[in-house]
Amino acid sequence: MELPAYWLPRPTLALDEATQERLEALYAHAVAPGRGDWIRKKLPVPAWQLLCWLADHKGHLLHGTGDPRIACFEPRQSHDVGEFGNRRAVYAASDGIWAMFFAVIDRVNYPMSISNAAIRLELPSGQTTEPYYFFSMTDHVLSRRPWREGVVYVLPRDGFEEEGPIERGMIRVHTHHWANPRPVRPLARLRVQPGDFPFLHKIRPHNDAVLFERAKADPNGFPWMD
Repeated sequence: MELPAYWLPRPTLALDEATQERLEALYAHAVAPGRGDWIRKKLPVPAWQLLCWLADHKGHLLHGTGDPRIACFEPRQSHDVGEFGNRRAVYAASDGIWAMFFAVIDRVNYPMSISNAAIRLELPSGQTTEPYYFFSMTDHVLSRRPWREGVVYVLPRDGFEEEGPIERGMIRVHTHHWANPRPVRPLARLRVQPGDFPFLHKIRPHNDAVLFERAKADPNGFPWMD
């Protein structure tokens, strides 16, 4: 199945045996102890690749933010178009690139609306595609380059619920979206820079009024493009 061009495929993530061994050593030192400490050791791969590896191969969830001081995540009421994301919970992603998006955009100093997703498609054959992404934000804010240094927290999956797949004809869409109604203590944390985000220059602009009107008229029409 071919998606519209505004859906961005994940860059190639091919790790040779030596690199995987270095990742395992890093994991044993910085994440497995579960103390919530900083990952300070020099990374053997770009930050997004480490985060995706932690989600794909170690089963961890990730949360991106600008706050480097969180010792325990407390459930908060979210406001989302979808039912799953519109409740009091700790939210996390099973995808490193998606989590990094929330770490490097500065919504404190630059009020904005955002529209974003990370998905995999389950085809009628049962095969599941690699991840695809969509990112957009308020047009006049995007032009101001609202970036910041941020933090991606590595979280345990225990206690989290995964958003169910969305049926689109013969295709099932899996969203990488998870929620936990209880407090969550991080296992580790990684500082990231805007330049670490592989789609920094592919974030799309949108007009808030147009986006809100389209979402109201068709709540299931994400991402409400032309």
